[in-house]
Amino acid sequence: MSRKFHGHWSSRLGFVLAATGSAVGLGNIWKFPYMTGQSGGAAFVLVYLLCVTFIGVPILVAEWMLGRRGQRNPVHTMARLARQHGHGRQWALVGGMGVLAAFLILSFYSVIGGWALAYIGKAALGGFDGLDKLAIAGDFERFLARPMDLLRWHTLFMALTVGVVALGVSTGIERASRLMMPALALILLVLVGYGMSTGSFLAGLRFLFAPDWSRLDAQVLLAALGHAFFTLSLGMGVMMAYGSYLGREVDLLRTARTVVFLDTLFALCAGMAIFPIVFAHGLDPASGPGLVFVTLPLAFGHMAGGVPVGTLFFLLLGFAALTSSISLLEPVVELLEERTPLGRATATVTAGLGSWALGIAALLSFSLWSGVRLFDLNIFDLLDYVTSKLMLPLAGLGAIVFVAWKLDQRGVRAELGLGRPGFALWLLVARFIAPLGVVFVFWSNL
Repeated sequence: MSRKFHGHWSSRLGFVLAATGSAVGLGNIWKFPYMTGQSGGAAFVLVYLLCVTFIGVPILVAEWMLGRRGQRNPVHTMARLARQHGHGRQWALVGGMGVLAAFLILSFYSVIGGWALAYIGKAALGGFDGLDKLAIAGDFERFLARPMDLLRWHTLFMALTVGVVALGVSTGIERASRLMMPALALILLVLVGYGMSTGSFLAGLRFLFAPDWSRLDAQVLLAALGHAFFTLSLGMGVMMAYGSYLGREVDLLRTARTVVFLDTLFALCAGMAIFPIVFAHGLDPASGPGLVFVTLPLAFGHMAGGVPVGTLFFLLLGFAALTSSISLLEPVVELLEERTPLGRATATVTAGLGSWALGIAALLSFSLWSGVRLFDLNIFDLLDYVTSKLMLPLAGLGAIVFVAWKLDQRGVRAELGLGRPGFALWLLVARFIAPLGVVFVFWSNL
């Protein structure tokens, strides 16, 4: 089979925005704030920043490096590089696990993205006005129990994702990222500005940035490690696929620092937007996953300007979900496009339909299939557990071990542009600190 055209990013800025868009998703706007609330605020934030620095960055760089060297989809990148360096084809399993994880995650991620789209309209129409917590929580539970409603929003969200990816790397993913990332930043700044007007902005800042070390325990450490891994889209084949479209002129370490900085900035700004609203209305910052779909709507329904602020917030959530879902679909599409006769558009529709169909099983786990359980988990939770707790750490571990132990380190050093002291630090982190951190996460999840 003749090799098809392999896309490339049109510029470093386009790549940075696309990679940041992949990293900035529901994990930043939804998961990071509620995990911070549950884990004692600033102590969690500081541990998370250390984990991102010493575990997230090395694995991110490793995945980009592998993708750029292989210039193929993640499965065949790993097979090709293993062959070139005299190692067995079993290393292709690292890429295969990442692509499969991305496919599975997209199936239930699209369901949550559909929730965000549904709540944009609900907020815009004043659907939270005057309701108490029980009413809002009951409304959300009834929404989850209506499979046809969830299916409509899941379908719309997946259609938007497929539409962008089908257009290609530079004209689809990159162009969408150039539009949506500045829009995300603008909406977030407006919401932070509103948070400053609530009278509880300083309380929100103290919660985020004044550490309470008494709350720091093994669970907080594990949560920070796990989230640092998940938020950067590591182990999903995403960054390896994005790296395969990358030119040799891009400085990987500098670009990784930029992406991690922007990803963390978005997460912290989300906290600065959300917690002042929570504190201003006497709500619980540790209310868990319900923070976004129950606690915040309660605040939106009882504050001046609740309709525009709530609409902007769920628009932000929907945009963030879309920038990540686009990246989740890409490695699957790249694999199909390169290894089958399918063209770009057909490969995208095929991959999207497969993930959409699996997503139906996930959304039915809240209603008709709620009794279907394996290991005491419903289908939605099982997909989440198997991917985020098992597959992602294993795939990320494989990538960093391959780069740190199996590649010619003189070439790695030249590619990273590091002097002897800098490269010695890189080896220490890449060979020992990052892998041990991932093993700790994986073992604890078991």
